[in-house]
Amino acid sequence: MSTMAILEQINDLIWGLPLIVLLMGTHIYFTCSLHFPQRNLFRAIRLSLFSTGEPSSGTDDRRNLSPFSALSTTLAATLGTGNIIGVSTAVALGGPGAIFWCWITGILGMATAYGECYLSLLYRQKREDGIYTGGPMYVLKNGLHNKKLGGFYALCTLAAAFGVGCTTQANSVTGAASRSFGLSPHLVGIVLAVVTGAVILGGIKSIGSLCERTVPAITFLYLFGCVLLLVLYRHQLVTAVVWIITDAFSFASFAGGVAGAGLQRALRYGIARGLFTNEAGIGTSAIAAAASHTEDPKIQAYVSMTAVFWDTVVMCLLTGLVIVCNMLFDPTSATGVAETDLTAAAFSHLPYVGDAFLTVSLCAFALTTLIGWSYFGEKATEYLAGSRGIPLYKLFYVVMIYLGAIIPMRLVWECTDLINGFMALPNLLALWALRRQIKS
Repeated sequence: MSTMAILEQINDLIWGLPLIVLLMGTHIYFTCSLHFPQRNLFRAIRLSLFSTGEPSSGTDDRRNLSPFSALSTTLAATLGTGNIIGVSTAVALGGPGAIFWCWITGILGMATAYGECYLSLLYRQKREDGIYTGGPMYVLKNGLHNKKLGGFYALCTLAAAFGVGCTTQANSVTGAASRSFGLSPHLVGIVLAVVTGAVILGGIKSIGSLCERTVPAITFLYLFGCVLLLVLYRHQLVTAVVWIITDAFSFASFAGGVAGAGLQRALRYGIARGLFTNEAGIGTSAIAAAASHTEDPKIQAYVSMTAVFWDTVVMCLLTGLVIVCNMLFDPTSATGVAETDLTAAAFSHLPYVGDAFLTVSLCAFALTTLIGWSYFGEKATEYLAGSRGIPLYKLFYVVMIYLGAIIPMRLVWECTDLINGFMALPNLLALWALRRQIKS
């Protein structure tokens, strides 16, 4: 049996009914127990833009991030291939109904993200140089008093940094650049490694500053492209929405040149890709939230909660609608293409600049994701080996960017699902064990 077949069987087991029920049950529980924190979404968006978080005075504040910079770092790590390539694979492998479950994961996952970030600020540590450090590993260590379980989560985060944050992004960029511009994967990998290395050597302030300036601009540019396509597909839009909803609850397979899927596969790939892109339930957004100079856990929890909204509720939904509308508008363009290319097939109908627009967007998102995830891996390294291990980690991270450019994409995605499943379990354990510590 091939490595790919073994990984697929393991992922089918991990992402079977028990984990799906646990993850969705967690989302529903925190949505209800926190009295539907999603209702405060617009207040949370205002806080992300205007709140200072009432930091304590002194030089420590300049060493840590503002609430908006922490949010931008989270978005940098989550926005990207999950919204573009991940949604494409979700539809290809799970059917149009996977878009519905991905979207539901985002709506309900906002409450889970709130809880994760609240606990992260509650149990974070301040280093001697005044820099805050936190995340689920510190929640497990300081909240549950289980340092070994925190170490396991940190180890999974480190593996995810090289997988989710590194190889996935590099592989997606090289594939898009080779297809659109004929560039060599080796050249693209080297450029990505050099640019990312130059930024991450500057530390968290350098990372936060870059993300704060670039992420909003890239996001709105991509959303603008999606809106233009939906205007083009306006006659297929209602039919696409109906198809997504009916397929989400269908036990029958669908036809149309893409892999058939029933309800279980729609759930499996919709929730798995939703978790990959917004990371609610994995806990990595809490690592960036802990770096904020905000002292009130509720403020940063609300601010960080909006990352799930922008990432999944808005971006993944629009990408999914564009893909499904294109399948109705031009079925031949979605027939026989690779499972990662459905988004590219849809954007090819954007007049004049379709392929180049998507490629540039994907490259820009992937670069910010590489930078954002480098910080998550850095914090995991610090937990496991102290600050002395960080330089070696950064070097290895940059090297992995290049190596990720030539790894088969399907293998990368299966490894990503495997790592996400392992990360979710200890994080969800901490959330449930400390649920009474979370206040809305």
